[in-house]
Formats: sequence, C-alpha cells, structure tokens
Amino acid sequence: MGMKKFRPITPGTRFKLVLDFSEVTRREPEKSLTTVNKKSGGRDNSGKMTMRYTGGGHKRRYRIIDFKRDKHNVPATVFSVEYDPNRTARIALLHYADGEKRYILAPDKLKVGQILLSGEGIEPTIGNALALKNIPLGTIIHNIELHPGRGGAIARSAGTYAQLTAKDGKYAVVKLPSGETRQILGTCMATVGAIGNMDHMNVVSGKAGRSRWLGIRPRTRSVAMNPVDHPMGGGEGRASGGHPRSRKGIPAKGYKTRSPKKLSNRLIIRRANAQ
Repeated sequence: MGMKKFRPITPGTRFKLVLDFSEVTRREPEKSLTTVNKKSGGRDNSGKMTMRYTGGGHKRRYRIIDFKRDKHNVPATVFSVEYDPNRTARIALLHYADGEKRYILAPDKLKVGQILLSGEGIEPTIGNALALKNIPLGTIIHNIELHPGRGGAIARSAGTYAQLTAKDGKYAVVKLPSGETRQILGTCMATVGAIGNMDHMNVVSGKAGRSRWLGIRPRTRSVAMNPVDHPMGGGEGRASGGHPRSRKGIPAKGYKTRSPKKLSNRLIIRRANAQ
C-alpha cells in the first residue's frame, strides 16, 4: 500500500495526496452483509439541529462487521479485502467452512486466501482472535473487548494497535493506542496484529469539496461569532485573550472531564497524559 501524488494541473491537485488502494481486491460489497445507512443531517427525531456542520455527503451502504469473532474453531478463508466508506480501516470478507460469510476489520499484512480462526487453543497469528489470557506477552493486538461477549471496542481505526504487556490474576494489562495502560478481563477477546491502512494519517484532501463528499460542512470559527453565539465571540477587531473553550463554556485544553467516581477508574494503571 502506498500514496498517490498528482501533477498540480488544478488548485485541487496541487497538494493532493491520496491512498493508491493497491491492497483492495474487490470493488462491490457483499450484498447480504450490507444494510441501509440513513443520514440524519445532524438533526434529531424532531428535526432540530443537534450537531452543527454536518450534512450532505455521498450516499453509503453500511457494512455489517463482526466485532465479536464468536464463530469459534471454524476455519475461514480470506476471500477479499475491501474499502469501507464508513470507517478508516479496510475490511476483509471471510468465507467460513460451513458456508457463512462475515466481514472483519482487515489487519496489516493480511493476504487473500489466508486461513483465520478464533477461539481456544489456536495459534496467535495475524488475524486470529483469542481471549487475552491465551495471547503471549508483548503481542500486538486490535479490536479488543472491554466486556466479554460485547464485541471489540478498542483499537479499531486505521493503523492503530495495542500491546499486551502483562497478566495479573484474572486481568490482562494492555497498553492502549492513547498511551493509557489499563487492566482488562482475560476472558475478553482480541485479534492479533495491527489494523491495516497505516498511511491513512498521511492523506491530504487537497480541496474543500472532498470534505463535502464526506458529509462535513464548513465550520465557523468561534472567534468570528457574536457573544450570544459563543463564549469566544465578540470584541472589537480581532480580539484575543481569554482561554479556548467550547460553546458551553468547558475549557478546551487540559480540563479534566472524566468523573472521579467512574467504576473503571480502578482498572487504569497509567493515564494517557501521564508524564
């Protein structure tokens, strides 16, 4: 997988840098694994705007992803690696030996034709899903469950991964992509390897139109608003001063919003922003 540059024959291609999609092997999704993905335009059920700067965008079908990997000890063959418009990662279509088809998040270096497994007593190789208690220390993992049987919730976007660093009784100690180190129950499932599409972070859209295709509308700077619209609005000329904050007055930098009474606090060994 690599990046594709363009000759600057138009303003939109001058700095444009996109993925070459060389790892994608199939263009059309598996129809039985897609469903309607209705857009809200940032409106709630009464039609009131609750999310600003959202709307438009290209029409999409949602791909149903198997985050649980609960089809244990049934071999599956990687049939294709596909593009998913709903996420930054690539997805892989698995054909199971019993005839079922499922999508999973495609790990880095996954190959078409590879055989994948999930469950107990299997090898911890790329793409296989095991309980954390059965994965060797130091292994790179992704799609990690926080609660057994609920499905992967951590390390699911392009290029992300976590690392299993220790085991302590019924818990496994995992270093998360944010830098946080925390305990997770050893019975939770995780998939071996890092998520693919590593170069996603290097993409340069080149023009505002590509954001519109993604459903992102132009954003108004808070300092350009009136005082009635934002705490940072108003003032004579280009007024500065004060501290960056949200529309509701919550400081933007360094302000802790996590509840000190949250039950999972006891499982966190090291915070993401710890020095």
